[in-house]
Amino acid sequence: MAIVQMKDDTVSQDSFFLTKQKKGYIDVWWLYDDGGLTLLLPYIIRTQSQWKDCKLRVFALVNKKSELDAEQRNMAQLLSKFRIDYSDVILITDLLKPPEEFSKREFRRMIEKYIVDDSEDRHDAEHKDGMTLTETDLIRFRDKTYRHIRLREILLNYSKDSRLVVM
Repeated sequence: MAIVQMKDDTVSQDSFFLTKQKKGYIDVWWLYDDGGLTLLLPYIIRTQSQWKDCKLRVFALVNKKSELDAEQRNMAQLLSKFRIDYSDVILITDLLKPPEEFSKREFRRMIEKYIVDDSEDRHDAEHKDGMTLTETDLIRFRDKTYRHIRLREILLNYSKDSRLVVM
């Protein structure tokens, strides 16, 4: 689970959770069933006076648009079962859509320094803090990588103005 502060309002990281938050959203990205911890922690945070003005939004992934209504009901029932007060449940259906070319180029730019030639011995390439990638690695994990890049796009689209994001 990752907790990410989205807004930089010159609050030190040490006092972020102790500082009164402006109205806004705490976004929970329920990516897989983890037993409810991803939902419980933001709920507990929201019960604190510093976070009482923030609303809880829950995002979940749906594989098929035909399952949209059933998944919406299931998520609402789960939140009700946990007695979690939420403002909205948003189901994401387009995760499998390919990421934008700009995002793929940005990802490639970020990992460029870790890419080594397939013919290089990985042990010889350990000068990069032990982290190396080959073109073969990139091809082998392309679908998974593209899903993560696409998830980043979706997250930035929906949660860019949120006070806190929990994944």
